[in-house]
Amino acid sequence: MATDTLSTTELRDLVEGREWYHTMELAPGVVTRGFFDHRPILAQLPLPASLAGLRCLDVATFDGFWAFEMERRGAAEVVGVDILDPLGWDWPVGSDAAVIDALERRKEGGAGFRIAARALGSRVEHRHSSVYALDPAEHGEFDLVFIGSLLMHLRDPVRALERVRSVCRGRLVLMDNIDLFQSLLFPRSPLARLDGRGRPWWWKPNVAGLRREVEAAGFTVERGPRLVFLPPGPELTAQRPHAAMLLSREGRDDLVRRGKGDPHAWLSARP
Repeated sequence: MATDTLSTTELRDLVEGREWYHTMELAPGVVTRGFFDHRPILAQLPLPASLAGLRCLDVATFDGFWAFEMERRGAAEVVGVDILDPLGWDWPVGSDAAVIDALERRKEGGAGFRIAARALGSRVEHRHSSVYALDPAEHGEFDLVFIGSLLMHLRDPVRALERVRSVCRGRLVLMDNIDLFQSLLFPRSPLARLDGRGRPWWWKPNVAGLRREVEAAGFTVERGPRLVFLPPGPELTAQRPHAAMLLSREGRDDLVRRGKGDPHAWLSARP
């Protein structure tokens, strides 16, 4: 929790001095230049308007957007967990050190979360933990667990979801990347595209595949999955597209991401 206040000038200097993943308004007129802007899709997700009295967990919190949103909705306690050292991520064999360094600068040991929490006067508890290490004996149990855009970065998403189930006594709300093409072509067949080349981008399932991952981990899906496009933030839209992007699948995916948004699907489930 913040114990002092920042002037608008001080806050703006801190915000503009780093790269952000989440787009957040930390004070009137002070908005982080994130890669994605989750604010326009808040009403689409099955998060209760009031979380009063609930203990909530935000898995892979990064800059903290979802943790702060749960706190804003009145949660009695919010814990955000993340791996602060990028070397602890699921890196494929042969990953380039330059790529690791670039992502380390973006994470910067949780600096974005600390700046945002200070600006918002937040009481969210920020803990260093891998999703694979979630344990009710250490972390307790939660009435609501939120996971956003994490599973595609994991070598073993089902094992991760099993660990989430071990600390979830209420509801899981999940939103993650999906393969749009396979979702449209094979709406009922669980499929996933494997990357695993040089960066922690692993499995990208279709919508049916995302549901199956959750069910395989022992959850019962109550609502969804539903397709949603994650709006690009200023950091992403500032990058200029070029014609060569049309020549590769990743390039075409990137054009969709910058235009319509990043294809995701959300669902809610119970253990």
